[in-house]
Amino acid sequence: MRTLFKITIFLIFMAILGIIIAYARGYRFDFQNKSLSSTGIIAVTSFPKTAKIYINNQLRGVTDANFTLPHGSYKIEIKKDGYTGYLKSVGLKGELVVNIDALLYPINPSLSPLTNLGIVRAVPLDDSNKVVVFSESGVYIFEAAKRPLSFFQPLKTIAKRELFPENIDFAKAEIYISPDMKQIIVDNFLFSLEEENQTVLDLSLSETSKETLIDAWKKQKLANFSKILETFPKDFTKIASDSFNIVAFSPNETKVLYQAEKDMEIPIIIKPPVIASNQTEESRQLKTNSFYVYDKKEDKNYEIKDADIKTQWYFDSRHLVIEESKKISIIDYDNENKQPVYSGPFEPNFFTSSSDGKILILANLNPEANKLPDLYLVGIR
Repeated sequence: MRTLFKITIFLIFMAILGIIIAYARGYRFDFQNKSLSSTGIIAVTSFPKTAKIYINNQLRGVTDANFTLPHGSYKIEIKKDGYTGYLKSVGLKGELVVNIDALLYPINPSLSPLTNLGIVRAVPLDDSNKVVVFSESGVYIFEAAKRPLSFFQPLKTIAKRELFPENIDFAKAEIYISPDMKQIIVDNFLFSLEEENQTVLDLSLSETSKETLIDAWKKQKLANFSKILETFPKDFTKIASDSFNIVAFSPNETKVLYQAEKDMEIPIIIKPPVIASNQTEESRQLKTNSFYVYDKKEDKNYEIKDADIKTQWYFDSRHLVIEESKKISIIDYDNENKQPVYSGPFEPNFFTSSSDGKILILANLNPEANKLPDLYLVGIR
C-alpha cells in the first residue's frame, strides 16, 4: 500500500508538472472544441505609451501589453489621438513570441528656430549631432545636443569670411569632410572643424594636392566601412565588398543601408533561420541601383523603394528618414509603415536627425523679410 501511495503521488506530481510546463509553453485547453491547442504571445509596445491596440479590428487594450492568442493570422493596429497610426500583419505560431514596437509621430509637430543669422548652406556631420553652417559672415559649427538657456543656441566659429577670397561662393563650393570629422575642404581651402582657424590652407599652393588628400579620405572611409563589415556574416561581407555601394550603417551597426551595383541574389546565410524573426517579406533578388537594408542579426534583406543616396538612419536604428517631394518621411527599416512627419516649408537637399529623435531642417518662414533660411527643429518626439 505504501508503495502504491508513493507511485500515485509521483504520477500526480508528474501530471501537474506536465500541465505547468505545457501552460508555460503556451498550450491552452479549448473548451469549445474540447482539445488542447498551442498559443503564442503578441507583445505590443509603443512610443508614446497608452496608445490603443486593435487586434483584427477589435479594441483589446492599450500599450504596453501582451496578448496570449491561438496560432493564426492577426492584423495589429495601434492608434493614439493626435498621432499617426501603425499597422502590422503577423502570423502567430504556438510557443513563440511576436514583438511589435510601434513609433507614432505627432500629426502637428512643433517647429522651433535654432539660428537667426541667415544660412547659405548647411552640411551635417555623419554620426554626430553637429552641422557645419555656412553664412555670409563665415563658417560655424552647430551642435544640436546642446541645450543652453538662451533662445538661440550658440554657434561655434570655425572660420571667418575674411579668411577666404572674395569670389568664393559657399552655396556652390565643393565640400569634402574627413572621415574623422576633424577637417574640411571648401573648394581648395583646408581647415579644422575642431577650433577657430586663424588661417586656411590653400591646397592649390600646397605640396599636398587636393586630389591626393580627397583620395586618402575616401580610402580611409572605405577602411572604416570594411572594419564594420567584418562584424557581419562572412558570406555577406564578401558580397558587400564586391557588389554594394554602402550608404550608411545603422547607429548600432547591426544593419546597413546600401545600393546594389548589379543584379544578383543574396543567398540564405543563417541556417536554420532565426526563430520569431521579422515576418515582412524579403527582397533577396537585388536589382541594379536599387536600395536595400540588410539586418545581420536576422539575416533579412529588404528593398527600400523610396530611398536615395541622401537617406539617413534614424537614431533608434529601426527607422530611416527620407526626403521626398515637399515632405520628410520616416519608414521602418523593412519598408513598412512610411509616415510623413513634416510637410511644411523647407529647403531641399538638407535634413538630419538628432540623437534625441528630432529632425533638423533649413526653412525660411518669412521670405519677404529674409532672403536666407535658418535652422529649425521639427519636434516629432
